[in-house]
Amino acid sequence: MMVLPPGLAALVASGVTTLCHCWRFQRRDGLVLGFTDHDRDLVFGGVTYQAETGFTAAETESSLGLAVDTDEVSGAVSTDAIADADIALGLWDDADVEIWIVDWTQVDNRLLERAGSLGEVTRGDLAYEAEIRGLVHRLNQDEGRTYQRQCDAVLGDARCGVDLTSPARRGSGTVLGASDDRLLSVSGLAGFAGDLFTHGVLAWTAGANRGARVELRGHSGERLVLWRRAARPVVAGDAFIVTAGCARTFDMCRSRFGNGANFRGFPHIPGNDFALGVAKKSEVNDGSSFFR
Repeated sequence: MMVLPPGLAALVASGVTTLCHCWRFQRRDGLVLGFTDHDRDLVFGGVTYQAETGFTAAETESSLGLAVDTDEVSGAVSTDAIADADIALGLWDDADVEIWIVDWTQVDNRLLERAGSLGEVTRGDLAYEAEIRGLVHRLNQDEGRTYQRQCDAVLGDARCGVDLTSPARRGSGTVLGASDDRLLSVSGLAGFAGDLFTHGVLAWTAGANRGARVELRGHSGERLVLWRRAARPVVAGDAFIVTAGCARTFDMCRSRFGNGANFRGFPHIPGNDFALGVAKKSEVNDGSSFFR
């Protein structure tokens, strides 16, 4: 049950409408921003809650038990506060959120209404809508291992054991030209085997996208293909670091990385093709071909 502080309880009982909402966001990069639907800035807890940003509350949903509570907020895309490129770069993904009810005449009269994290963000030409999920939503995250033919480890993590800092699996380069902010002609990767960085990760170290990371769809010589367009324009001279990729198959784990002993998948697990297979008179039906 939510208990109001004495000062806020007295205000509510008086019927005077001097309440507003304040939202505190902390992004993954540590940046803290505050917004309010009041008509002037409010300051408390070391954070300035900006007014006149078009930041307003939308639908709120609360449930009993372990159902996930949700809230929605909307506002204008502002280059000073919430930039469209920052959303595209993923800087707002899963940001921590606090929603406060505040007496704007005396900000010490306030109550933390709910806390959670930022979910789906829908962007338009001039505005955005963001979903705020309650803390219970973390209980819906998948835990444990998945039984599948492909490896469920992340290349280079403790379970995988592959050293991605090795010069043979890590390269740096510079963009020579870009098409559609996704197809890149680069320098610096001529010494690497073709396709080594397919499914790998590119981290921008210089340029408008500095600090962002993106997965690679393809690599051939000194050409790279990103899975999605860069959030900001890519120009000649932008620098990056790339690390090797893996298709998560047992054959690649064994042949490319010599890491078959650490493979975290189940390459011989039966699938639909096995369940629906039938014996054929003209073939050897001893099952050995399945395990090759």
